[in-house]
Amino acid sequence: MTTAPARLLACTAVALAALPSLLFAAPFAYVPNEGSGTISVIDTTTDQVVGEMPGGSKPRGLAVGGDGRWLYVSDQPNNRLQLVDIQARKAGATVALGESPEGVSISPDGRWVVAALEGKNEIAVIDTRSNALAFAIPVHGKNPEHAVFSPNGRLLFVSAEEGDVVDIIDFTSRKQVAQVAVGARPRGIGFLPDSSRAYVATENANEVFVIDTTSFDIVARIKAGLRANGIAVHPNGKQVYVSNGGDANVSVIDTASNKVVATVPVGQRPWNMALTPDGKKLYVANGRSGNVSVIDTASNTKLRDVAVGKLPWGVAVR
Repeated sequence: MTTAPARLLACTAVALAALPSLLFAAPFAYVPNEGSGTISVIDTTTDQVVGEMPGGSKPRGLAVGGDGRWLYVSDQPNNRLQLVDIQARKAGATVALGESPEGVSISPDGRWVVAALEGKNEIAVIDTRSNALAFAIPVHGKNPEHAVFSPNGRLLFVSAEEGDVVDIIDFTSRKQVAQVAVGARPRGIGFLPDSSRAYVATENANEVFVIDTTSFDIVARIKAGLRANGIAVHPNGKQVYVSNGGDANVSVIDTASNKVVATVPVGQRPWNMALTPDGKKLYVANGRSGNVSVIDTASNTKLRDVAVGKLPWGVAVR
């Protein structure tokens, strides 16, 4: 017969054994530093860097796997995807992709990771079950920068930065089905949570183009700041955030009116961004400042800057 103290000790042992995985599951922001070849890990509760991981020679785009085990990082000079074991914080296998991989994203169901290949004008698709290259989808636009899934997983929007267009892929058929002309040098892409609209930042036009995802029509053009680049969409669908690389700030767009309602100063050359799952904080990678600005989305104010590695390129939060 097991005594009460013995049962208590057994339960305590189980709880302690589970503690590392519970800590591992907490929200972290992962920041690729292309100048130092590292991934900084920020605890989003304390906004402190709690570790660094190898990221290849020049990490840029990244995505966190659906199970939270792997980080998928584009290592641009080596033309490959670098896998990083998040819990062990060690480099894992690599996947050969093709010339100059840039933006990386993951499908809503966690099955597929995609990487935009600038040099090949195609999208590489990795199956996360095997962590191997499954197939590639060619695009018509030149120099694809970002490839982003719609929240329903049906479409893949690709910004062709030298073609001034957005290529639209039907992911089920694995084919391009449309192309939308936008402003000069399109970069970041984000979707409303219901997948009804996409927001595309155009760096040289200093505008955000709003695209209806059914008709593929441009339904609005919103003036942003100088060198509009990154896009992040609040989980409530009411705000879209645009990083303005030349103005060192972030514009906040109200999606009901399609107007900028706030501007938040951040570091120099703000680039790609990510929100916490609850939408309370926005993390902005500031390339020239070597830090990440943390924005409180309720008040649209900067809370703090977090020092990271050299030339941070983006952020992924999980």
